[in-house]
Amino acid sequence: MEPLVIIGNGITGITTARHVRKRSDMPIVVISDETDHFFSRTALMYIFMGHMRFKDTKPYQDWFWKKNRIELMRGFVSEIDTANKALRLRDGRRISYGKLLIATGSKSNKFGWPGQDLPGVQGLYSYQDVELLEENSRSVTRAVLVGGGLIGIEMAEMLLSRHIPVTFLVREKFYWNNILPEAESLLVSRHIREHGVDLRLETNLKAILPGADGRVTAVMTEAGERIDCQLVGLTPGVHPNIEVVKNSAVATGRGVLVNEYLETNIPDVYAAGDCAEIVTEGDGRNRIEQLWYTGRMQAQALAKTICGERTPYERGIWFNSAKFMDIEYQTYGYVHNQPRDGETSFYWEHPGGRHGVRIVYQNDSEAVTGMNFFGIRMRHHTCEGWIRDENPVDTVIANLAEANFDPELFRPHWEAIVTAYNRERGKQLRANFRPSLFQRIFA
Repeated sequence: MEPLVIIGNGITGITTARHVRKRSDMPIVVISDETDHFFSRTALMYIFMGHMRFKDTKPYQDWFWKKNRIELMRGFVSEIDTANKALRLRDGRRISYGKLLIATGSKSNKFGWPGQDLPGVQGLYSYQDVELLEENSRSVTRAVLVGGGLIGIEMAEMLLSRHIPVTFLVREKFYWNNILPEAESLLVSRHIREHGVDLRLETNLKAILPGADGRVTAVMTEAGERIDCQLVGLTPGVHPNIEVVKNSAVATGRGVLVNEYLETNIPDVYAAGDCAEIVTEGDGRNRIEQLWYTGRMQAQALAKTICGERTPYERGIWFNSAKFMDIEYQTYGYVHNQPRDGETSFYWEHPGGRHGVRIVYQNDSEAVTGMNFFGIRMRHHTCEGWIRDENPVDTVIANLAEANFDPELFRPHWEAIVTAYNRERGKQLRANFRPSLFQRIFA
């Protein structure tokens, strides 16, 4: 029996392998050129910061793979031959497959800036990027980061941990305000500056300049300002890593084109995770979902299909989380950066500027459709349920403490939120609190 071969050992590839193994005894081979073993990509920054070692980022012990009969192969796939169901590796090895999953992830964006390939210029996505950052950050007196996404804020925090001054060029009016509403974007922008980052908003990169040694020595902005630096981080997002697919019979667009079952145009060939572009019927735009959570969800559905139980991928309630320096961020449902017709939102921010809550709801039904939380960790299941069950905004506001991991610690916040909501909407709600463990035991 020819194996299921998976190109890529990230969250999507490995989750697929694990769930297929639970359902089938088919041979499984996972090929990766990045590392020998699966690791937590979100923990890469902590290796650089000295909080973790690489082995600490591996969710599974090395013996796990052999015990579960998942063969790990280190190598770079250079060719996909779908006619003969075979892969060619860069070192000349040929691997046959019965079924193939393309889970090659993402690559850092570049936009043709002069000097973008100079030594000392890099992105941040792979383990090799962290190793390169170790080299590039030596003897650096200033780093410039370009692009105001989540990768940029991670890279800023990493460099600050080494006491390297950071200038952060962001083309938007506020940090990440192509995603966040203005109030939240302002909250994060202030917090970035509080950490000592030289945040330059509405600033575009024009060129990266070389020094006499051929390495980066400065950047030039479109406004004509020269900023001296010895390290440039290009962090304007990522795009699907599909180079190996482009010369095959597998159809591609921005990513590898797949249907709702994550099937490509070639039988027994699938794609999932960051590299997959899900074709949307009708007038909808095709979706590329470059999130850890959706990569895992896609893999769980795909494993069933691979094992004969054809199952569509259904995203469910949208969710994402991140960390902006010291501020944790969670978002549920749809919170757009600009208000949409037919919806209203309530926003509360703590006077200290490190905690914020936004609740979006429909004007007619008042059903909650989206929520943002900053600096407050909420229970995923509860928040998701409120949106799925179309709970009215009054119910959600009154019961926010029920979804909080530390309701007693944040009790003044929840009371302040309800008070602000009552004042804004002329209501008389009260904040509901579950009895504490102590209260339940001694009631």
